[in-house]
Amino acid sequence: MTKRRKKAVNTEFHTVKRIDNSRLVRAAEPVRMEGFYRTAGWSGVIAIFLMFYVYQHFRCIDLSFQLEDLKARQTKTLALNSALRLEIEGLRDPRRIDVIARRQLGLTEPLPTQVQEFEAPAGAEVASVHYVRANGAQ
Repeated sequence: MTKRRKKAVNTEFHTVKRIDNSRLVRAAEPVRMEGFYRTAGWSGVIAIFLMFYVYQHFRCIDLSFQLEDLKARQTKTLALNSALRLEIEGLRDPRRIDVIARRQLGLTEPLPTQVQEFEAPAGAEVASVHYVRANGAQ
């Protein structure tokens, strides 16, 4: 004899219920908020110090590049200055001036008959030349 058992059928119903939670506000615990503000404050202080360090570091790198540029410019300026001093000395050479005077200007040495000496009249004063530089130094 076999007894047949009936299987129980369970039926589930699923309903969608729309709940509006937008008006709910979660209350924050004051102790927890105090800890959050303390952590945020310390993080801000650390970030400020970190930014200051980074600024100093990059400023130092920038100044080192500027220093190298100035050293290179100083080296070029010193080389140009020495070249110009050599050129000035070459242009001031009396032999060069004599050559230019004779060849380009047609000047010659004065003959003894062309030079006349004069005697200063009695009581005459000879003026003296005194050169003054533009900055007032003598």
